[in-house]
Amino acid sequence: MQAEIITIGDEILIGQIVDSNSAFIAKELNKIGVSVYQITSVQDDRQHILDVLRAANQRSQVVIITGGLGPTKDDITKHTLCEYFDDTLVQNKDVLSHIEMLFDKYISTPISDLNRLQALVPTKADVLQNDFGTAPGLWMEKEGTSFISLPGVPFEMKGLISKEVLPRIIRKYKRPHIIHKTIMTYGLGESAIANSIEDWENSLPAPIRLAYLPSLGRVRLRLTAKGENKKSLQDLVNIEAKKLYPLIGDIIYGEEEDESLEALIANLLTQKEMTLATAESFTGGKIAEQLTAIPGASNYFKGSVVSYATETKIKLLGVDEDLIKTHSVVSEEVAVAMARNAKQILDTDFAIATTGNAGPTKGDSEEPVGTVFIGISTPEHTFAQKFTMGNHRERIVQKSVNKAFELLQKEILKF
Repeated sequence: MQAEIITIGDEILIGQIVDSNSAFIAKELNKIGVSVYQITSVQDDRQHILDVLRAANQRSQVVIITGGLGPTKDDITKHTLCEYFDDTLVQNKDVLSHIEMLFDKYISTPISDLNRLQALVPTKADVLQNDFGTAPGLWMEKEGTSFISLPGVPFEMKGLISKEVLPRIIRKYKRPHIIHKTIMTYGLGESAIANSIEDWENSLPAPIRLAYLPSLGRVRLRLTAKGENKKSLQDLVNIEAKKLYPLIGDIIYGEEEDESLEALIANLLTQKEMTLATAESFTGGKIAEQLTAIPGASNYFKGSVVSYATETKIKLLGVDEDLIKTHSVVSEEVAVAMARNAKQILDTDFAIATTGNAGPTKGDSEEPVGTVFIGISTPEHTFAQKFTMGNHRERIVQKSVNKAFELLQKEILKF
């Protein structure tokens, strides 16, 4: 079974907002066995919308449209749907009552005639109640295809997808099962992994496909199987996944359904009743940010010193000024001192330190852009490693954050 997603709005096409709606919808459809054939973004233009509706009708059983249902003149989706379905708009009393209730209870500004216009819906549409907003969802049928129009506001769209759209698709269509298992690896590149598992990959049974999904020092290996018997597919995928562990088990840290690497670190530290501090320079607090995004971080994470400037490393972290003059601020020696001192100052069992040159200029060091040192301090020793992370600032930072977690996890597992 095949679906298409159409997002409507000039703001998407000019890059003013990121289309996160399509990613969410595609993921939810996949869970119920619906394959997304195409995702299209179009402008707030009547003819453009009509063209993509006609094309989608030829290819797919389900078409989900987001955006263009607001009360202003640039929101033309309902009017264009009426043209496509040879329909007219009429006021829906239930929708109007819902809009008035929302304004009465939750919205401080008075309701206007413009707001009331959102109660106008096509006569041929099944109305999907939007619990979180004023624009209802619409479900219309044409030539065997279901057209579902939803508001573009993400939390409103998600509510409608979960409560209204998915249950209706499940009831209406017979769908195959799609099984995914994604194995998370770190520390080895895509091509190196492919060489290591070549024989295994070549022997995969016909229903299973393998995809490599590389991202900033990590590679996800996604096994996908599609068919009618869910249990047999699941068993087959699990059997093949288990064969991977003897081949590359040293770089596998979990499966996508499991927790992130930083969450695994959080669990390890909590179980061992050990604590962590960070001293960050060019990563600017991102390691601490990812750690504190996990509920319960206060159980193991004591704090961070974001010593971005050289003088902060000296004054707050107590890094010896002569050490910096001798070896440069971007050096193994400084990374070691930062990690060791952060561990002492914050009285923790472990500490992470980062110092490097993320670019675009060299700053206080002559090291090339992309050169980073990551320091790890443990209850027994402190060390630092040098890495070259490329020449793109954002990638340098995030790859370094990922690498810091990898190094830390290996050390925690020793205790």
